[in-house]
Amino acid sequence: MQNIMNQFKIKGEFISSERYGSGHINDTYKIITSEKWYIAQKINHTIFENVEGLMNNIEAVTQHIKEKVLDQDLDPNRYVLQVIKTLDDELYLKNDQGYWRVYLFVKDALTYDLVENSDQFYQSALAFGLFQKQLNDFDASQLVETIPDFHNTPKRYQRLMDVINQKPERLEKAQQEIEFIIEREEFTHLVIDAYENGLIKKRVTHNDTKLNNVMIDPKTNKAICVIDLDTVMPGFVSDDFGDSIRFGCNTGLEDEQDLSQVKFDIELYKIYLKGYMESLDDILTKEEIRLLPVGAKMMTLENAIRFTTDFLEGDVYFKTNYDEHNLVRARTQIKLIKEMEKVWDQLIALSEEYL
Repeated sequence: MQNIMNQFKIKGEFISSERYGSGHINDTYKIITSEKWYIAQKINHTIFENVEGLMNNIEAVTQHIKEKVLDQDLDPNRYVLQVIKTLDDELYLKNDQGYWRVYLFVKDALTYDLVENSDQFYQSALAFGLFQKQLNDFDASQLVETIPDFHNTPKRYQRLMDVINQKPERLEKAQQEIEFIIEREEFTHLVIDAYENGLIKKRVTHNDTKLNNVMIDPKTNKAICVIDLDTVMPGFVSDDFGDSIRFGCNTGLEDEQDLSQVKFDIELYKIYLKGYMESLDDILTKEEIRLLPVGAKMMTLENAIRFTTDFLEGDVYFKTNYDEHNLVRARTQIKLIKEMEKVWDQLIALSEEYL
């Protein structure tokens, strides 16, 4: 790690490195020098094949946000991720071990893997809403798709249909889940159809809007900045909003085996919607606002599709701890969809209030 760090424009003498964080995609290390702290990451080149495009995305977006932060007389080292370049002024380093990047470490800030209280969830809504607002005047077409069709739900659905025909050996165990998904095939098209009909546009979206991707100041309990920008690319607001809801409003774990523990917390939904809209002011169009609850259900359904597909394929994408782990995950998402559908009219009415 010392040899790697010495090839970046860091300040101070290298002191130590240690594994850091709970991420499942990249290998992450906290680096301490005599002057600064840094985050070093080995980028997962299997998932992110276009490392140059990925890092160009991150640099463009963080520099744009940095200008907004400076306009508010805020510290850019704290309120936006800072990419540290190599000695050759590159955004990443390639060596015989793989691809490496370095960020400045955001001190005096925490992330949370689970929603411990409603204010944390509210702060994450403010942060992701602000992220969207700061990039409102950024041309999303400048960005590459780091994972093509990542939130293209109709294509995810079609992939599942293809797998059903190719992988019959696990089909019987997943029959109920597959039938549930097929019953909602028409729903998978709603957001894409709105885009193709010119009702909504693609914006810069984060695409992994979980609570643990927001840095929170433990003293003030206020959100500082959004992190993990690997999936920043053109997308739909409803996707970002929906993934936050899927993650934060589930009263159970993502792989909860006792489905009676899985409920949809509509009070947390109201809190997140309030924070998100407060940050976005009048940026969103009426159609985008109407599609927010659709995004919540869509992202949950999309994950049910992905977990079921991976189960049928033999658990090749998501890490599993036991034989039916992905099927359990799919069942949790399906239970959450059922809970959403019970209060669907209320979710629609809540969006209508912001029109």
